[in-house]
Amino acid sequence: MKINILNLVAGLGATLLASTQVSASTLDDVKQKGFLQCGVSQGVAGFSIPDADGKWIGFDVDICRAVAAAIFNDPMKVKFTPLSAKDRFTALQSGEIDLLSRTTTWTMSRDTAMGFMFPVTTFYDGQGFMVRKSLGVDSALKLDGAAVCSATGTTTELNLADYFKTHGMKYQGVAIEDSTQLRQAYDEGRCDVLTTEQSILYAERSSLKQPDDHIVLPEMISKEPLGPMVRQGDLGWFNIIKWTAFALLNAEELGINQANVEEMKASSNPEIQRVLGVKNADGAAPGFGTGIGLDEEWAAHIVNGVGNYGEIFERNLGAQSPLKIKRGANALWKDGGFQYAPPIR
Repeated sequence: MKINILNLVAGLGATLLASTQVSASTLDDVKQKGFLQCGVSQGVAGFSIPDADGKWIGFDVDICRAVAAAIFNDPMKVKFTPLSAKDRFTALQSGEIDLLSRTTTWTMSRDTAMGFMFPVTTFYDGQGFMVRKSLGVDSALKLDGAAVCSATGTTTELNLADYFKTHGMKYQGVAIEDSTQLRQAYDEGRCDVLTTEQSILYAERSSLKQPDDHIVLPEMISKEPLGPMVRQGDLGWFNIIKWTAFALLNAEELGINQANVEEMKASSNPEIQRVLGVKNADGAAPGFGTGIGLDEEWAAHIVNGVGNYGEIFERNLGAQSPLKIKRGANALWKDGGFQYAPPIR
């Protein structure tokens, strides 16, 4: 089959031009508003929840704040929209939010047919089960006939059905849309089991009336790569979100943190200089910030504003948090985990 090269090049040029025109829109809109509108959960400890003063905190919240820091050099220039699992995609598609950062699993259908894109996985997780200790169950394989609470409109429902069918078991599904009502339903005994990502189960257990009366079973029944989501058709915005997350990981790997980021600008390490946008001896900047529509110190702004990936993890989910979740798969690649960022160069 012959291909007309001139037509092909012209078509590619038109596509690139269109993508450039589209890619400018989200960033320009955010700059014009003066803040990032970010969709988060309705309240999951460790990920996104208002504190006693009404300030949003959590791992997913800090991803939003990192993007705001990259754009505005101010992590507080974010407004948060709490969304149910059912409403999150409509809010993103309609433009009500600029970015969805809400414990959302990267799947093929969401990444293709639904019109969204996942720039990066920020948290590797898997679905599990929580039960009352009084139930006397130590394995998910002993849950035949149980009433199971799950969130409406999620991969959790599909994974649940697959698991029970595969193992020849039956269950009574109790599907609830609101995350707070879901936890309450389980706490009040409307179901025997609560199922969602294991990390969220630990968060939900901390909010129950008697947390010590409940256990998370050992089985992990699915792959749940979680991360921020954007609309298709805006490659520039996609790149900003992706490289914001990669900057967090590169900073941790290079030992750049919130306390030392300014002094690290004096480092002679070329990698650190590139990440922090340090000018060379001739006064020329690396150019990586301008390449994605930001200033040259975009990554320094991120670390100044929220810290590196490890700092975000530890204060929200890890040793410094009530959840005490181990890094595990979310450790850096050099420490045996899956978190691996391409270099900034």
